Amino acid sequence: MKFITEEDLRDLYKREPFTTYEMQPGTRLTPGARQFLADRGINMFDDIPFVKKYTVTTSEDAAKAQSVTENQEIVQKKQINWKQKKLYCKMRSMEALFLSTGQELLNKDVFLAQSVINLGKQFANIRMFAEGKGLGEIVCCQECSGMNGDNFCEDIDDCFEITEFHMQLEKGKEILNLHKLRCALREVEPVVMEVYEGNENEMKLCEEIVGRVNKIVNALSQMICSAVGGKECQRKS
Repeated sequence: MKFITEEDLRDLYKREPFTTYEMQPGTRLTPGARQFLADRGINMFDDIPFVKKYTVTTSEDAAKAQSVTENQEIVQKKQINWKQKKLYCKMRSMEALFLSTGQELLNKDVFLAQSVINLGKQFANIRMFAEGKGLGEIVCCQECSGMNGDNFCEDIDDCFEITEFHMQLEKGKEILNLHKLRCALREVEPVVMEVYEGNENEMKLCEEIVGRVNKIVNALSQMICSAVGGKECQRKS
């Protein structure tokens, strides 16, 4: 008579976890071994021919496993969908903000208002690009002492901090409207990154979208600089 010990079962369980244990003829379990199986809810069958695998999979179990897998896939797909929807809604809100800002500036500076509306159209192209509906128009870089073709698609932060001082300037309202638009536009990047997080195959697309958004942010920064100090670049070194 061979006794199966708790240690024997532990080693077996480490190699391949099981839910049913079937004993070979001529073997018995020690009390410790029985307790080991009982603690884990493992079914015990005595004096039944040994089966190679200790897990018994029925058609019902297989169906349940398949159902769980399908549900997990559905949940994952829904998570991706709501993230994409969040991005598209955010981008459409930005398009509305571009129009609203353009309207606010219309009575103050027609040329500045037109520039904002043009940026809004280019942002709409970026949204269509993100949705796979077009290539998207690329914002041209107007080089200055703080920006050039090498860094125009990067997040290079604000040229300077906007404070209550700028409210008192002749173009204070224009500066604040442009700054508000720029701040809202910066909220797009983390939403884009959330959509493509963990998807290495589409990271290039993510970087392309973020880079194009940064170009519009930097274009707004140049417009703010112009409103503050004319044609002179106000970026701090």
